[in-house]
Amino acid sequence: MCFRGCAKCLGYSLIPLAVCCIVANILLYFPNGETKYANDNNLTNFVWFFHGIVGAGVLMFLPAAVFIRLEHDNCAGCCGNVACGERCAMLSSVLVALIGLAGSGYCFIISALALQEGPYCMTGTTWEYPFANGNGGYLKDHNLWTSCLEPAHVVEWNVILFSILLTLSGVQVIICVVQIINGLIGGICGPCCCGQEYSMKA
Repeated sequence: MCFRGCAKCLGYSLIPLAVCCIVANILLYFPNGETKYANDNNLTNFVWFFHGIVGAGVLMFLPAAVFIRLEHDNCAGCCGNVACGERCAMLSSVLVALIGLAGSGYCFIISALALQEGPYCMTGTTWEYPFANGNGGYLKDHNLWTSCLEPAHVVEWNVILFSILLTLSGVQVIICVVQIINGLIGGICGPCCCGQEYSMKA
């Protein structure tokens, strides 16, 4: 029971993280609350990967739902044995956790790449990636940020939101890894399967 209780807590923790990732990704489309840059496609290419909306967002509701339901799920029994069904449910949660790990890992990687490349902005007369070849050095040298003239404060906007996505997806990765370990231990070391009588009173 403690393994499934742990999974339930992990599932509930994924929901607010996923919602925050969706919101952060959506905000990236509207620097300073303006829509014209999205309409003119003057945004960094990485916002079109939908890494926060899909990868660390919508996709994460699947493992969250499965983890929460584990406390009452026994896969309708297995070999006619409730204990075996609970073991199967724990092991199946590992597969779902791997899906969550893929989604959150995808968001983490895209966010890291976006931070390294920097924003797409106007630097005088042209739109470009002024920090693309700096290996993320602009993150430490705030004096360079003034080279982006439009959208106003786009560097701060991108750095804050991509950093939020990087951090939240990193937490999701940890949660999914914890559930993979929890599911394996709960499935392998849980009640014996298909050979012993299971009783809730024992």
